[in-house]
Order: sequence, then C-alpha cells, then structure tokens
Amino acid sequence: MALSSASDDLAAQSDTDNTMGNIHNHDHIGDNEKPLHFPEEDHLKVSTSMEQMIKDAKASTEKEHNMSLLQGIRLYPKAIGWSLLISTCIAMEGYDVCLLSNFYAFPQFNEKYGELLPDGTWQVPAKWQAGLSNLEFNHSRVKQGANVGEIIGLFINGWVSEKFGYRYTVMTCLSLIIAFTAIFFTAQDVIALEVAEVLCGIPWGVFQTLTITYASEVCPLGLRGYLTTYVNFCWGLGQVIGIGVIKSMLPRTDEWAYKIPYSLQWMWPVPLLVGIALAPESPWWLVRKGRVAEAKKSLLRLTSLNKETNFDADETIAMMVHTTAIEEKITKGASYMDCFRGVDRRRTEIVCMVWAMQNLSGNSFSGYSTYFLQQAGLPTSTSYDFALGQYGINMAGVFGAWFLMSLGIGRRSLYLYGLCILCSMLFILGFLGLVPAAHKTEASLATGSIMLVWALAYQLTVGTVCYSLVSELSTRRLQIKTVVLGRNLYNIVGIVCSVITPYMLNPGAWNWKNYAGFFWGGICFLCIIYTYFRLPEPQGRSFAELDLLFERGISARKFATTKVDVFDDDVSVESTSAAVKNYDEKNAAGARAQDIGAS
Repeated sequence: MALSSASDDLAAQSDTDNTMGNIHNHDHIGDNEKPLHFPEEDHLKVSTSMEQMIKDAKASTEKEHNMSLLQGIRLYPKAIGWSLLISTCIAMEGYDVCLLSNFYAFPQFNEKYGELLPDGTWQVPAKWQAGLSNLEFNHSRVKQGANVGEIIGLFINGWVSEKFGYRYTVMTCLSLIIAFTAIFFTAQDVIALEVAEVLCGIPWGVFQTLTITYASEVCPLGLRGYLTTYVNFCWGLGQVIGIGVIKSMLPRTDEWAYKIPYSLQWMWPVPLLVGIALAPESPWWLVRKGRVAEAKKSLLRLTSLNKETNFDADETIAMMVHTTAIEEKITKGASYMDCFRGVDRRRTEIVCMVWAMQNLSGNSFSGYSTYFLQQAGLPTSTSYDFALGQYGINMAGVFGAWFLMSLGIGRRSLYLYGLCILCSMLFILGFLGLVPAAHKTEASLATGSIMLVWALAYQLTVGTVCYSLVSELSTRRLQIKTVVLGRNLYNIVGIVCSVITPYMLNPGAWNWKNYAGFFWGGICFLCIIYTYFRLPEPQGRSFAELDLLFERGISARKFATTKVDVFDDDVSVESTSAAVKNYDEKNAAGARAQDIGAS
C-alpha cells in the first residue's frame, strides 16, 4: 500500500504560501536573513504525493503554532482524558512508597517481619533496610529492592513499548501489578516482601517513563507541557492517598493495620486496566511503524471535530509522517547505543542531566523538614500531618507551574530561575547553622519552615517542568530510550543522595546539621551553570523544529531566538525517496498481515 493510497483522502489544502518565518518573531543567526533549514543532504527527495504531504504537514504545523490553550482543550478533550488516565498509573508507585515509609512505625508490622531486640522491642533487621535513612530522623524510606526492579523495568520499557506499543505494554504491566500485589498481602517473612518489591518495581519502572511519552504524543503543541507535567501531580496524589490510609490504620492493633493498605493496592490496576483497554494507541507510534491509516483513526479518537472546524486529521498525520521521515534520515538507528551517537548524544546528555539535577539540587536534604521541626519542639505525633502537608505541596506546585507556563514563561526559564531560588535557600539553611546554641530551637523552627517553602519552590519549577523537558528534548525515534536513560540516572543519583544525606545529619556520623546546606547549595550552583550553558528552550517548538535546531548544533541560549523553517520550498520533485519507500514497505506489510488475519 503506497503512502498516497494510505492517505488517499487527503483534503484539498488551504493556501500555504506563508513561510514558517512568519510564525515566530525570532532573531536571525549571524548575517543569515533566511530561516534555518536542514542541510541539503537531509532534504527529502519526494514524489508528487510526498510533495502534497509536505504541503499538508506545513499547514498542520502552522495551525499548531497558532492554536491557543483553550482551542487545544476544545479540540483535544479526549486526548486529555486518555492521557490523564494513563498518567494515573504512576500514582500506584507513590502510594506504595508512602506505605513503606510508614510501616516501620507499626509495632505489629515489626513483630511480623522483624526480630526481637534485647530491649524487648521488635525491629526489621537492618540488613533488610539497605539504603534506608537513619531511623531516628523519621525520614521517608524507600526499599532499594524497588529501585532495582525499577531500573530493570526502565530498560525493558525502552524496547518493549516501542515494539509492541504503549497500550499493550501498560496493560501487561497492570496485570503484573495485580499478581505481584498478592505477594505483599500473603508475605510471611521479610524475604517475600523484598521479592514483591523487586517484582513490582519492574512495572513501576515502565510507568515512570511510558506515561510521559504517551502524554507528549497524543496532544498538540499547546498542551504538551501541561499533560506531561501532570505525571508529577500523580506522584503526589498517590502519596496523599497513602498517608491518609496510614493515618486511618493507626488505631488498629492487629495485622490488618498493614494488610488493608496492601490490599488497597488492588484498587488501582483493575479500573485502569479496563480504561486503558479502550484507549487509542499513540498516533506517533503507529506512524513510526508505517501504519498511517491506523494512526489517522487513532488521531480521530483523540479529537472532537465538532468543536473545531479548522482541524484536518490528514494534515496532522502528514506532519507526523514528515517529522518521522526527517528523523530517519538524521538518526540512522533506534537502539540504546544510537542515543550516544551523532546529534543524539547531546540530546541524551541534556535529558539525563535534567533528570539528575532534580536530586542534585538538594531534594534529599529538603525532605528532613519534619526532623528539624521536631528539634524545635514539634510533637512527633503530628509528623503525619506535616507529611500530608508536604505531599499536598507537591500537588499544588504542579498547578502553580501550569499557571506560570500559561503566562508564557518557558521551560528553560522556569528550570533555571527555579535552581537559582533553590540554591539561595540552601545557602540560607547553611548559614542558620551559625546561630548560637542558645537559639537552637528558633533556628530549627526556621530551618524546617524554610525547607517546606523550598519544597514548594521546587515543585513550582524544577520538580514539575522536568517532565515536560525530558519529553520534548529527545527525538521521537529515540524518545522512550532517551527518557529511560535519564530516569535511570535519576534513580542512581537518588540512591547515592539518600545514602549520604543521613550521614550529613546524623550526630553519630558527620554531624553537619545545617551546614549540609552549604554542600547542597554548592552542588546546586554547579547545576545552575550547566543549565545556563546547556539546557535549550523547547517551548513553542514542533518536534521537527527541535530536530533541526539540534541537527545544526544551535547554542542552547539561542534556541528561543532562532528562526526555523523545517519545510524547504526548493525541494526537487524526483523519484520516490528512500523514506517514502520505507513507509510503502511498512504499509504493504501491515496490509498483508491484516489480510492474513481476516482469512
């Protein structure tokens, strides 16, 4: 099936004589008076049908650039709904992490899975709490077994989701969660709990990145930043529900105090599995597989045509095909190794650092706000209330970040200025360590309070906008693998930070106390330098435009002011290009498979 026949009902297009240079008022590069184009060797040699497709793609790109936020919401309400549904999968991990953070305070849990100590109390052995924070700080603890499983799941996701599609991958992982939760519920010893953590970590690792990539591929340019950052909201949602369940179990003295929260993990995957079974596949993924006709059907399921008369599904599909064809010429392969070759090496580096800087900016240190407030005289019994408040801050910060983005503030600006604010507050925390011992209570109260404000500033900027950046800065062909590499670096850096931070604060170890703020402030300052010179601004750019900017090696500081035209008006109409042949072959193979299935 030829590309033209797969989209033979392409509508006649409106006038597309206006160049992309009229869409943005960007600065010029040097003395060049024309918008930036791909080099001649990357031009697509096209047939007549390909020329029409490029014309359609150009019209679609212009419409997306001119689409307002409200227009995008009216046109893509179904895409928003499906994206929110799949992103909610990440709430399962937030919920489980919250459970693990608090079960060690339950005597019946320690008696079931722990050992009897000389003082007559029960405690889970330290060897099974590898990587946990010092218990006296009452800090959030995450079992490293889950981290191991997540790292495995992340790498698996980079291959499985691209081969079998997002829907089937998510549905399989939800089915695994249903099975593995039974291990939590029936575990008779701590070894079984550890096995359950590792096994559940595998699908959790898949959810950490697949939810972001799906959100970025089912929505238009104007909604991309909002739907990708919603993933961060889901983390907070799961934690808030988890801490609420834990608080409700405090009066219980039997084993159901921890079994009920474990059993409630089944409330997530079953309804999600039913909903996602009905969800449309990513049209970008279908285009990459050459299934153009199916991509159009999926796109139509994501839109509400009666709400927006200026929308043409064929134009949007043409834009996806055009972008994918260009990326196939720039990026020859689609393996993990290809993430470190050519232009994609820079993109992989930036995505990895954007993830890692979430932890390097002092996130692990700020989590000790409750500890410092307790030092100021806060009753330990209210620690759950403060934990609930901090999780609430995580959720509120996402909406605050949406508001800032709606004002036109770019992703790079939010990330950079956010790091500056965080760095300043970390140094303030360090200087509070110089307060005389006579005013220790006041200093601890100020430290704990500033840490809560730090958490809000973090969620307004770095913590939330990261999800949008990692989904936009990688090429479509390598997006899932690039995001996987970045998230795995995040996990590794997070493990290191969670190990060294307790030593900084433990009176029996390094005993840095507030002076740890100087350490994390210094690391955060280095992150500011990196961000200024290396992190580009993707706001308002189509995926093809970002491909072009990276391909030409444009400086990160000039991304926002560079004119871009990904459509070359001088492309010669010659014999069918290799890109078109590739789609012809894929479509023909898909048609044969459908014929075989029908017979």
